[in-house]
Amino acid sequence: MLNHRSYLQPSTHRLPRVCHRAATASLLFGLAFQPSLASPKPKPQTQPPSLSAGTLGQAGQGRHIAIGAAAASAYLAEAEYSAILGSEFSQLQPENETKFGPIHPRPDSDPNPYDFNGADKLVAFAQSHHMLVRGHTLVWHNQIPDWVKKGGYTAPQLAAILQSHIHAVVGHYASKVYAWDVVNEAFNDDGTMRDTIWYDQPGINAGAGTQYIEQALRWARAADPQAKLFYNDYDAEVLNRKSDAIYAMAKDFKQRGVPLDGIGFQTHISLKFDDPANLASYAKNMERFAKLGLELHLTELDIRLTDSSPESLRAQAKLYGEITDLCVHQPACKLLQTWGFTDKHSWIPNFYKGQGWALLWDENYQKKPAYEAVHDALMK
Repeated sequence: MLNHRSYLQPSTHRLPRVCHRAATASLLFGLAFQPSLASPKPKPQTQPPSLSAGTLGQAGQGRHIAIGAAAASAYLAEAEYSAILGSEFSQLQPENETKFGPIHPRPDSDPNPYDFNGADKLVAFAQSHHMLVRGHTLVWHNQIPDWVKKGGYTAPQLAAILQSHIHAVVGHYASKVYAWDVVNEAFNDDGTMRDTIWYDQPGINAGAGTQYIEQALRWARAADPQAKLFYNDYDAEVLNRKSDAIYAMAKDFKQRGVPLDGIGFQTHISLKFDDPANLASYAKNMERFAKLGLELHLTELDIRLTDSSPESLRAQAKLYGEITDLCVHQPACKLLQTWGFTDKHSWIPNFYKGQGWALLWDENYQKKPAYEAVHDALMK
């Protein structure tokens, strides 16, 4: 293992993780995370103290933007990891531990079908540091356990399994998780529906097109009427066929009263994204979703590099600042969240061979130029 150097020590007191509030904690969602008109009003929560000075979370509070990071419970034992996560961010999201496979590894016939242990640890950490928690994800074509994939279930049986799963998971975290990515990555790049076990192989008997997404949203709303419900996807940041299809779905859902509260833009990008046309297209895309009355979250931001040269790190910082600026200038953008925060635990090197260095802290938990770029964009 690397010999890590920490730029800070764990705090000796509880640090708040949410934006500054007035007297009542109900403003936690009313000011910083304004729901769409269709969303039920969240329960009041305990008023947190103010954020510690100089952190990303504090920088975001004046913009009413949560600053989040995907996290894993296994890394909380690392002093540097837990210190940074608990002091710099106002939100965390389980990177894997609320996905179907990890949280529901055994069939419902088993005496203990669910494993809430890892996610419960993250929720407890968040609560002790006054952080919001966002759930990810209830319906996805990956990380499905073998008992589901190889069970030979009919569509009605799969529907019952998925409904029960959503009821159990969302219900378990009701009042603790303020928002969920209900459905993740349901569209192909050309805007057609992705073939998945939930859609058409064999599907859940919900009907054609986006009807299975609608059904999942309705089940999630029934499980926790107060949680905000999101659709989340990648490569839909700019105006293209995928984002057009998502927009058409969202417009239809809003017109018919389907419980969709927001859209998540994953934003896994490289330096190639740093083009004025791309940035302008991203802004226009966000604006059209905002006009539907939807809340917008940047859910999985990272910017991968092919090397860690000073030039590459400066270019990365520039793009991080530009992406942050897009969120700052879009009133409906209420979350800026990175997919992890340290290069030590990034998914990028295992998925994109020869690439990495994608996050705000390096593998030794040292701040990179990108950190300052995000902070400055939030503060200016």
